[in-house]
Amino acid sequence: MEPNIYFVSGIDTDAGKSYCTAWLAKQLMDSGRRVITQKFIQTGNIGHSEDIDLHRRLTGTGPLPEDHEGLTMPEIYSYPASPLLASCIDHRPINFDKINQATDELARRYDVVLVEGAGGLMVPLTDHLLTIDYIVARRYPLVFVTSGKLGSVNHTLLSFEAIARRNIPLHTVLYNLYPAPADTTIQDDTQQYIRRHLARYFPETRFMVVPELR
Repeated sequence: MEPNIYFVSGIDTDAGKSYCTAWLAKQLMDSGRRVITQKFIQTGNIGHSEDIDLHRRLTGTGPLPEDHEGLTMPEIYSYPASPLLASCIDHRPINFDKINQATDELARRYDVVLVEGAGGLMVPLTDHLLTIDYIVARRYPLVFVTSGKLGSVNHTLLSFEAIARRNIPLHTVLYNLYPAPADTTIQDDTQQYIRRHLARYFPETRFMVVPELR
């Protein structure tokens, strides 16, 4: 049976995960699937998730009942930092049971749940738990966001090494073209290099180019 919960991570904080999560959700919606997105831990906000706001705006759904229920943004911290630091500053440990119950409830209601992470794979959630450890523990297939900005090849290949070492199923790689640079030389070359790398080491992984919205 095909899983219906996918974790979305990326090379770093500025990879465009929220933009790409919304784009992928819209593609799946347009194919007839019932899709919802979740930000499992939001930092830098109070009372709402700006990433969920972006998802709803780009997919055109507007706020959903699950947003009002708190299921799509189960843990929110005020300081814009890693979940570990943000939770320490707010003096409130991350409630993983609350997050997992919210995600599982969304999975009962929808065909597909896209769970957007915070930052990259190695971002600390606690002193002893990284984001990548959480993905392994929950057995989520991974949707990974990268781009053609300078340095992204290094970050991407390091992430692929960590993914392979932990036997995480790399379901899809999203190649983010937003924002488009004036000179696309590096962007074009990086795309072709990553495509060749995936064909050699991750032949079952889908590669999708996420266009810049006009």
